[in-house]
Amino acid sequence: MAQREPSGDSFEMEPVPEFEARPHPAPLDAYSRAVIHAAAVAGPSVVAIEVRHPESSGPPARGHRPMPRGGSGSGFVFTPDGFILTNSHVVHGASSIMVRLPEGGRHEAQLIGDDPESDLAVIRIHAPNLRPVQLGDSQSLLVGQLVIAVGNPFGFQATVTAGVVSALGRSLRAGSGRLIDNVIQTDAALNPGNSGGPLVTAQGDVVGVNSAVILPAQGICFAIAVNTAKRVASQLIQFGRVRRSVIGIAGQNVTLPRKVARYFRLPVESGVLIQGLQPNGPAERAGAKEGDVILGFGEEPVASVDDLQAKLIDQAAGVPRSLSVLRGVELQTLEVVPAEA
Repeated sequence: MAQREPSGDSFEMEPVPEFEARPHPAPLDAYSRAVIHAAAVAGPSVVAIEVRHPESSGPPARGHRPMPRGGSGSGFVFTPDGFILTNSHVVHGASSIMVRLPEGGRHEAQLIGDDPESDLAVIRIHAPNLRPVQLGDSQSLLVGQLVIAVGNPFGFQATVTAGVVSALGRSLRAGSGRLIDNVIQTDAALNPGNSGGPLVTAQGDVVGVNSAVILPAQGICFAIAVNTAKRVASQLIQFGRVRRSVIGIAGQNVTLPRKVARYFRLPVESGVLIQGLQPNGPAERAGAKEGDVILGFGEEPVASVDDLQAKLIDQAAGVPRSLSVLRGVELQTLEVVPAEA
């Protein structure tokens, strides 16, 4: 406060200038609003998972009991009655599973089903006022689309990272050795502990289950498509396992030239390109070749790997099915007998 030199017995105060109103913060940009909204919608459904594994590395030292090994990961509630989706590698072989909710409550979880072939698992807790996520449609994703990952990397709960869909239709090898098809590649940062958490759109809809990161590469991370997760979770809840058959191929989604689709009067303009064949597998025995594009299975059109997997999950092994393939400029129909996975 400024003041003048005193004059006699009194002194005059300089008038204090009025404070100017501080300007309001600039409005958030669209990117920030999208990420904030997605985190607010999905965040309350994301849980931290703590597991204990029995120690099995040889006999214990004399006088000492074997100590259980611990692990952690993420998951998300997808039904109001406590079903939680996560990765198989997070809970596989666990002797106990504990779930920590966003508000801090801890609950013991029951393993409902575990499918290492797709690296997905369903566990369940009994707790009030759970907030399930909204499951989206991974088939509608576009390369370059904004996606947000929510999880618990290195135990840091409710961590949010953002990026874009880098590629679609990737294949990823599960811990069991089986190729998981139709995987989403993203540059949204994932770290140990993110596994099992949701990958969501700007609207907060889950489109993937975060699963893997390639080290030491940066920005190459993968999530299992939610359309795959829906089918697997349904089977795990009903049967405790996934009943599936296979035809012995590795494939990826391809778009057909429009003139080809019109010429053959195809109901779809995409299919599954066969990139590899299991030696003496069902597809190879049926006469399929690398480079063929699968367009139909069992008299139904096949537009994507997702379509084919959906049909194989429900097919009885040993039952012959027609397999429509485009080979060069010829449309051929083969007879394939799916085998039990």
